Amino acid sequence: MPQPIEDLTPRQIVAALDQYIIGQAAAKRAVAVALRNRFRRQQLPIHQRDDVLPKNILMMGPTGVGKTEIARRLAQLARAPFVKVEATKFTEVGYVGRDVESMVRDLAAAALRLVEREWMDENRPEAEKRAGERLVDFVEELHPAPPKKSSHAPVADTGEFSSAFGSFEEESSETREERKARRAKLAEEISAGQHDHELIEVYTEENVSPFLQVFTPQGMEEMGLESSGMGMGTRTISRRITVKEAKTYLVEEEAKRMIDQNALRREALIRAAQTGIIFIDEIDKVAGKSGGSGPDVSREGVQRDLLPVIEGSTVQTKFGPLETDHILFIAAGAFHISKPSDLIPELQGRLPIRVELEPLSQGDFARILKEPRNSLVRQYQLLLGADGVKLEFSDDAVTEIADIAAAMNEKGQNIGARRLHTVMERLLEDILFDAPDKGTKHLVVDVIFVKDRLESLLTQSASGHAIL
Repeated sequence: MPQPIEDLTPRQIVAALDQYIIGQAAAKRAVAVALRNRFRRQQLPIHQRDDVLPKNILMMGPTGVGKTEIARRLAQLARAPFVKVEATKFTEVGYVGRDVESMVRDLAAAALRLVEREWMDENRPEAEKRAGERLVDFVEELHPAPPKKSSHAPVADTGEFSSAFGSFEEESSETREERKARRAKLAEEISAGQHDHELIEVYTEENVSPFLQVFTPQGMEEMGLESSGMGMGTRTISRRITVKEAKTYLVEEEAKRMIDQNALRREALIRAAQTGIIFIDEIDKVAGKSGGSGPDVSREGVQRDLLPVIEGSTVQTKFGPLETDHILFIAAGAFHISKPSDLIPELQGRLPIRVELEPLSQGDFARILKEPRNSLVRQYQLLLGADGVKLEFSDDAVTEIADIAAAMNEKGQNIGARRLHTVMERLLEDILFDAPDKGTKHLVVDVIFVKDRLESLLTQSASGHAIL
């Protein structure tokens, strides 16, 4: 169970981020303080909370250095609704592009899924009990109780009546205790997996939530009608699944059935408004000099549309109105060509905290390969472990991989840590392909192995023909 966010100090938040992200101490400190400030705000009297606004963040740094990962891990740590959008998508359709308020509607949907999952987890013990009873009912239909013979003495032969009925013994119904014992035995058999491959037919109700296409100045937007109750209804569908599949399916269905949908929507809107995080990537791509024409005007239009959303406004979602005043906005961009000062002054003012992320060095690459909890080395060890292969990397092999990735970034396009994914996939391509067939149980990747398979990449890069 993760530690409650209210118990985490900024220093502990940074330590938690360090488990997944190498370096970038300044960015981690900034987001840690922003997250802690949310908790501090909640401790204030209600009449003072609205006066404390979140300090939105602008991250500047090349691609692949951890900007998105910091924001995503922060949201996971805080168990907060999180949405990532790219600013350029708002310029792709028509003059301005997709309505910028769509990212707030996406946040509301993310909050609903998050809260629903939390509530389902809380309901799981009771849901498992209910699902177990239903599953016994289904299996009981497949294996009905055998007829029970009467304990009464046979009826004497009295002629015609005896010829019709006397040769049969009476059948009596199963007692309550006997049926309870038989169902308990079925439950044990189901738990032991004895009926896993039997097929049952389950009937479930699905909510039919109509949506209305609404025309906005930026295009067509899909709006739900749940809040008004117009056209609401359910439909019954049947599914034929195995008992093994039903063990999970019925628990999920029962857990959802126990949730009050109106309360769920209300809580989702509150969670999105008070703890939601929206990460706007490629903000530098909409930075342009004012007074221009063509694309510059479109980019500036996107910036001006972002202003009211970031500053604070009310956006209509399919779950109800959502206020954006206390949503934390984290914008990020490489700013290779443009500068933060190229953003319109009003937008600059909405992003008061500036953090510059450093390019990754060869040493950072070596640490990224080994240290994070989800390191690339560990990922490939787990993947090949599924085929019974124990994969090991020597320290000098890790150093060599990092050297090659850094050199590839220097000689070609610098894509940061993403280069490691490509290099590792090339390095282990043959092993990943052959592992199920060759039956190798133990493989050590050393520096000779790395050079043999990756040295040619540097030669291709120097000649301008690199394929990575």
